[in-house]
Amino acid sequence: MAPGLEALAMGAARVQVDDKRMINCRADLNQLVPFRYDWAWQKYLDGCANHWMPQEINMTADVATWRSADGLSADEREIVKRSLGYFSTADSLVANNLVLAIYRHITNPEARQYLLRQAFEEAIHTHAYQYCIESLGMDEGEVFNMYREVPSVAKKAAWSLKYTQALGDPTFVTGTPETDRELLRNLLAFYCVTEGIFFYCGFTQILSMGRRNKMTGVSEQFQYILRDESMHLNFGIDVINQIKLENPHLWSEDFQREAVRMIIEGTELEIAYARDTMPRGVLGMNAAMMEDYLHFIANRRLNQIGLAEQYPGASNPFPWMSEMMDLRKEKNFFETRVIEYQTGGALSWE
Repeated sequence: MAPGLEALAMGAARVQVDDKRMINCRADLNQLVPFRYDWAWQKYLDGCANHWMPQEINMTADVATWRSADGLSADEREIVKRSLGYFSTADSLVANNLVLAIYRHITNPEARQYLLRQAFEEAIHTHAYQYCIESLGMDEGEVFNMYREVPSVAKKAAWSLKYTQALGDPTFVTGTPETDRELLRNLLAFYCVTEGIFFYCGFTQILSMGRRNKMTGVSEQFQYILRDESMHLNFGIDVINQIKLENPHLWSEDFQREAVRMIIEGTELEIAYARDTMPRGVLGMNAAMMEDYLHFIANRRLNQIGLAEQYPGASNPFPWMSEMMDLRKEKNFFETRVIEYQTGGALSWE
């Protein structure tokens, strides 16, 4: 039986903070308090405070640019289509992983509260891509089916999906070193790689377009999404590190080597995607610059989970990205907060 669905135990003792754990906890999961992980609850509150909806963003200028024969170059137009093609299904894969794989194995109620918020945000992101696709009059079938037609998109999607499939068996339960590592493997795959690496080429390309006053509506949608995804990433890193702290036997040398391999695999897939989407220089960047950037991000992911960098000397060739999201201080992302934003209005960054 999934944790949280057990029969009520009348007269059971009240939940104490020390009873709570991130995985394999037997304390009542239906009682939100007392909090053990204040950071998880704070992330839930931050997510709620930064709620947004796609229709709040004006797409009029984007429609005019997209329809204009000389509004975008052929390479720029392909980048918009490819980005929407990958992300339109990628966030559905992430949402499926949350709902069908992760949620029932995380045995802490405040962490589950954030997972529910994250799942809703993934739905908003998929809505945002659909809104962009519809506004621009794109062929919806072509864009949404891209993950089954374009190899560089398909390979990223397939890489992520296999980790959901590993936990998708309804008979799968944690509680042994092998199954606990399978859950940890899934968290690494989705937070460190899918949301932590696979999203960064597309984000950088679209935000670069917005900086050039092109497709500003799509770019603004991506800015909101980037803010949400940064919080998802931070939460996932904290969950991974908490599991490591509570279950140090899981973080064996062999498993650490596996984690490094996973991040390297993800980095190589994203580099291949960058080369496919940028056969020539475009938007002030090229595939070689993106490769260096992805090495820089991969080093950051490794550092965040206590592993050694694998790409010595990698640097950030896009300093303007750090103005939007400082990759060296992702844990404090909301120090760079959206001013007076609850719903509506345009992004304004301090």
